[in-house]
Amino acid sequence: MMKTLLLTGFEPFLHFKKNPTMEIIKELDGQVIGEWKIAGRIMEVDFHKSGDQVIGYYEKVKPDAVISLGLAGGRTHITPERIAINCNDGEKDNSGFAPAGEKIADEGPDGIFSTLPINAMVQHLHEKDYPASISNSAGTYLCNHVMYRMLHHLQQEGRNIPSGFIHIPASHDMAVESRRLPSWSQSDLTAAIRLCIEVL
Repeated sequence: MMKTLLLTGFEPFLHFKKNPTMEIIKELDGQVIGEWKIAGRIMEVDFHKSGDQVIGYYEKVKPDAVISLGLAGGRTHITPERIAINCNDGEKDNSGFAPAGEKIADEGPDGIFSTLPINAMVQHLHEKDYPASISNSAGTYLCNHVMYRMLHHLQQEGRNIPSGFIHIPASHDMAVESRRLPSWSQSDLTAAIRLCIEVL
């Protein structure tokens, strides 16, 4: 029986002109990987919209698992996130809003753990010679916000499905503009996310 995976990425943000997660979504949307049919969706980089967007996509798609992708410019590994924290903070989003450490959900728990098989994902990536490691901080920007909102929504629904977040490094075309940014080819980034989905 075919299952549906909601796979989300983001539009470009801050000073970046591209977002490699957007390219992954474009490529994998509609594809079948193992027993998973991929429903790819792009989200805005906006604290007031993105959390509602991911839940809106979830309610429309009615998926059996959710993986959200985000760019972590500066990281060298594919990094599944272990935990989302109940805090919005960071630089301005694309609407110009900069949060100052407020809670995402007033009554929500301080942190919610990913329900993705993050250890198995990292192990599978290592077997295929891709650098990968678990990250213990998704930050406080929109990636953490979206991960927290989705996990919190599932908790409130009492629905136990795999859900979480994976950060990816920058793509080569982003690194061309920056002398300090480690990068991967777009094809390797997409291949690595395929491997993560295989483990679901």
